[in-house]
Amino acid sequence: MGNTSRRSFLQKLAATGATLGLSPWTLNTMLASESNAPRVQTVTAGQATMLSTWNHGIEANAAGFLALQQGGTAMDMIEAGARLVEADATGLSVGIGGLPDRDGHVTLDACCMDHTGNAGSVCFVQGVLHPLSLARKVMEETPHVMLAGAGAEQYARELGIDQVELLTDVSRRAWEEWRKTSDYKPVINIENHDTIGLLAMDNQGRMAGGCTTSGLAYKMHGRVGDSPILGAGLFVDPEIGGATATGLGEAVMKTVGSFLVVELMRQGRSPQAACEEAVHRIMDRMPTDDLQVGYLALSRSGEAGGHAIHGGFNYALTTADGGSLIDATHG
Repeated sequence: MGNTSRRSFLQKLAATGATLGLSPWTLNTMLASESNAPRVQTVTAGQATMLSTWNHGIEANAAGFLALQQGGTAMDMIEAGARLVEADATGLSVGIGGLPDRDGHVTLDACCMDHTGNAGSVCFVQGVLHPLSLARKVMEETPHVMLAGAGAEQYARELGIDQVELLTDVSRRAWEEWRKTSDYKPVINIENHDTIGLLAMDNQGRMAGGCTTSGLAYKMHGRVGDSPILGAGLFVDPEIGGATATGLGEAVMKTVGSFLVVELMRQGRSPQAACEEAVHRIMDRMPTDDLQVGYLALSRSGEAGGHAIHGGFNYALTTADGGSLIDATHG
């Protein structure tokens, strides 16, 4: 992170921390380490832990721990973290302000899984500020796992969720500029555009996960990526651990990546080794020069790992003792 962007990030983070009233740990402690990740990240078994992708994961984890401090569960931690990022209009990849599809529509995808193995998902949703909260409602209050498009939007209205305009002026201008020269072929790794995936374990050892995104910028209208697909963008087995993905969803879906990571953990691989193997499955099967995928994993014992095809993928690891922003291994 450059000095200017880092200063802006720290200022934003400090404001978030003040708003949340974070205690007993501080955001300065959370950012004490911003270096290459060791091969294994381990915390005390049973200790509350939260992992989230990318820089905005620090803020998401902060919100998650506030929810925990207020008596919440691992699923509450996930929802709180996701809502903070979804409501941040300065981000171009999640929730309001997300870059639109090629026709100028912001469409959102999200899913979640809780400590019982229950799951909920919504995809191709427009006008809903917090799609992960809607996915949680699908999980907890319907007999279904996934609702799509107009049906998910109808359910949101039935719940009394107000419709909002998700396309901001900044995103609209970016889309209008893109249209001048676009050949309708999204360019991977140039869009600065990505998902937030979250994994959490609370003090009682309950695990949960979530994934929320506005998807690939300038995608074909109707495209759905891996983020709302259980087993691709997210998978949680409460007895083993959880995994989440970020990057090009098509590659993740073709290899059912998050499920693969958890199954490798079930077979005895560490979270780090499991993430590496899942990345290598993609690298062995398709060209990856312009393709980025990263995985995060958290085991039931509290061990964490992360790996990506290319450098540049980072994630936030937070416990009650503090945390850090970690550069994932790659290649």
